[in-house]
Amino acid sequence: MADMSPIFRREPARKAQAAQGHLVTLIGKPGCHLCEDAQIVIERVCGELGVPWEQKDITQDEELHRAYWEQIPVVLVDGAQHTFWRVNEERLRKALA
Repeated sequence: MADMSPIFRREPARKAQAAQGHLVTLIGKPGCHLCEDAQIVIERVCGELGVPWEQKDITQDEELHRAYWEQIPVVLVDGAQHTFWRVNEERLRKALA
């Protein structure tokens, strides 16, 4: 865990659900450039809409690793898979509206 990229050093997890009742989860791993790109979009959209989000590291969770290794980054909205690899900002906004 010593060589973790900044994306996974801090935990922006906000467990309390917003008024909309949504929670966005970013599943990725340290050093993943697509994960970093996804985080930028998620931070912007969730920040503007007031939606909480969290990130999970597949290198720290065997179940997530098995389920999503070939798809990271994976974005869940309210626990259901929304997208993987690339996050479309407009599509995420619509899912959270």
